[in-house]
Amino acid sequence: MVQKVLVVDDEVQIVRVVRGYLEAAGYWVLTATNGQDALFITREQKPDLVILDLQMPKLDGLQFTRIAKSELPDLAIIMLTARVEEMDRILGLEMGADDYMTKPFSPRELVARVRAVLRRVQSSPAPSELLEVRGIALDHGRREVRRDGALIDLTPTEFDLLATLMGAPGHAFSRAELLEAAQGLAFEAYERTVDAHIKNLRHKLGDDPANPTYIGTVRGVGYRLID
Repeated sequence: MVQKVLVVDDEVQIVRVVRGYLEAAGYWVLTATNGQDALFITREQKPDLVILDLQMPKLDGLQFTRIAKSELPDLAIIMLTARVEEMDRILGLEMGADDYMTKPFSPRELVARVRAVLRRVQSSPAPSELLEVRGIALDHGRREVRRDGALIDLTPTEFDLLATLMGAPGHAFSRAELLEAAQGLAFEAYERTVDAHIKNLRHKLGDDPANPTYIGTVRGVGYRLID
């Protein structure tokens, strides 16, 4: 089945270029130039992934992400940002975006990231593979995580990061290793995106960042699951 990607940007030239590269890579591409149209198309067409500019008219990228993820939790999102918008990038990742790229960007790298995110989101590990650590149960087959029996709503990236950590309790993973495990590709400039995902993951697990119970920080390295 051909995968659908929605490209949203108010810069028509960017939309045209990205669409051309994605179509050449075999994707069915939808486009929009503002957030309201993007939300309408997302509800009607249910794309597999949205490439989303943060600064858009009518409905900005953060507002779109909050609404779209509340309605379609499995929707994959890659954000496009200016370098000065670091706080917005962090907020976007905490809302559930899977990745981001800063402008100007390489269309070829963007296609590679689209492939990596979709491959990760739509992969299907063996359903019998279960991981349990102190009240947290992770089911690869169902792609579900429960804490003391209660279902926790995780984004695909958060799920894969937790699965990696739970697969080797006590092991210190670098940010690059976690990014590689979660996305299939390690882009050094974006290793810090892991910090935002870990912050969000801790919050959903009920972890205290100052005195964590589950995910510990390894200074100068990255993170580990506390065993």
